[in-house]
Amino acid sequence: MDEMWSNCEDKEMRSELFVTPAAKLTQALKRAEIFIGEKETYKAHRELIQCTALARIVYGHWHWRTAQAHAHLAHSYLTLQGMSWSGQEKQKDNGNLTSGLPVQAIQHANSAKCTIFKGEGTPSSSSEERREILSTLLTIYYTLGVAEWMRKNGKESYGNLQKAERIMEDLQGSGWRGTPQLKVSERDLSAALGRASLQQNKLMMAVKHFEKAIDAVISAEGETAPELISLYQEIAQVEQMKKNHKKCIGYLLQAHSVALAVGKKCSPEAASIALLLGKAYAATGEEKHGEAAEMYFRESLATYKVALGPDHPQMIDALEEFSKWLICVGKREQAYDLLKESFESQSDPCSDFNEKAAERFYIMGCICLAEENMREAYQLLSKCVQIQTAVYGPRHRKSKEIQKLLDMLKMSPGVLEGTKPMK
Repeated sequence: MDEMWSNCEDKEMRSELFVTPAAKLTQALKRAEIFIGEKETYKAHRELIQCTALARIVYGHWHWRTAQAHAHLAHSYLTLQGMSWSGQEKQKDNGNLTSGLPVQAIQHANSAKCTIFKGEGTPSSSSEERREILSTLLTIYYTLGVAEWMRKNGKESYGNLQKAERIMEDLQGSGWRGTPQLKVSERDLSAALGRASLQQNKLMMAVKHFEKAIDAVISAEGETAPELISLYQEIAQVEQMKKNHKKCIGYLLQAHSVALAVGKKCSPEAASIALLLGKAYAATGEEKHGEAAEMYFRESLATYKVALGPDHPQMIDALEEFSKWLICVGKREQAYDLLKESFESQSDPCSDFNEKAAERFYIMGCICLAEENMREAYQLLSKCVQIQTAVYGPRHRKSKEIQKLLDMLKMSPGVLEGTKPMK
């Protein structure tokens, strides 16, 4: 039996040895396509790395097929980055591993571009090959644009994305037939152009591109496509920056509707949309919108509590936003009760010793000051400065500012009389 297995292994090794690099390249490409279709991103990425090495062996360093392999690998780095970041967090650094991915994407995209434009061989005159090369250039410029946006280089990003847009228009023109399947869709490109415009504070341009992306998604997948949720939020952000509150609220209501339609009623995404709606209604400053603002703030808190738990940072952020708004509209007692309840309902006993907790103690202390309850204000602010000193150090600006306030409160009559330490 052992001899039989040994013979089988020998045959497999011999057959593997006689597989040509070209055949291995074809196999790797097929595996990558399968993994991409199954959303097995890391497995697909490994296959694409292998494809770049095999393409260099089969076609040579300066062939456009080698450039195509590098372009696909560069685009794969963006996909990996997208898995590491989510929603509005995409522009925040998420550690050394993920922060290096845009750089890798740029390096491979530039390598692909250099190979195409400085290659020694001249491409054939076939229409099919020219389309493939244009498709590769589209992937290259899109990847460069998005990677530069991730690195907050708005001008570089927009310039590359404009080149990608011109190439896509050429590929979609009536003179081309049988256009190869593109890695970059029209909606991806329009959304990227919108984000790059927003990064440069070109608000009108951003709205135009986001509207185009939304129209493309609706045309392809209908009015309840999940992708619309983030696009509606992004265009709402632009309208908010333009102080166009009505349009901002309208887009957020559409995002909210889609989230409910696709079964995300109790998700962090739905909670985030509700919070944005609360802030948008509050930002109008109109009394008639106060009821709607409070309704969505409370919906946000309830959804975050179910989806993430009472101690999650996003839940606490929403709580702070709501309490600050309540204070602004004169509902200080409600704000105080809300903040106090957040400490009483927390599941983790250590949750009251971090910067988020310090912020809540500070807000509660300020409420007590406004109500002229000096003794309780002193207790709450003492707890606040105790946490800030532990978190930031005694010489930090925040710690020193609260300590100054405490020193002033000590001079108030009766502040320290009968003061008990906070539990």
